[in-house]
Amino acid sequence: MIRKVTFLVFAFLMVGYAAMAQIVTPVKWSYAAKKLSKNEAMVLIKATIDKGWHIYSLNVKDGGPEPTSFKFAPSKAYTIVGKTIEPKPLTKFEKAFNMNVSFFEKSVVFQQKIKLNAPSAVVKGKLEFMACDDHRCLPPEEVEFSIPVK
Repeated sequence: MIRKVTFLVFAFLMVGYAAMAQIVTPVKWSYAAKKLSKNEAMVLIKATIDKGWHIYSLNVKDGGPEPTSFKFAPSKAYTIVGKTIEPKPLTKFEKAFNMNVSFFEKSVVFQQKIKLNAPSAVVKGKLEFMACDDHRCLPPEEVEFSIPVK
């Protein structure tokens, strides 16, 4: 009987702790595409970042945090043109990495030019990013995307 009561108390405590645990998701992603001409388009990938958090630039030196990166799936409907571009990031020294790092706060729009090989396309791929605040860094996260271009 004591074992049963102990187990039930433990089970209720675990459920309570699980309910109090929060999944932290400080970055929301949104997508769009803009045709530049009949054969070219710009894919726009926007990160909206919660106050106090930041994500890292596409260009981070070795030994630093995980940079934001994009992998576009091959397709006959489009061809990737050049590299993904970003606006000018903020740069500051971070003790956690013992180096200057480049990052974005609030929001950032990454852009990728594509050549259209068909009248419309769906640009698919994965992005990877790492979010940090002043006290902690979350593990790198991978997000799949699918962006229609019409």
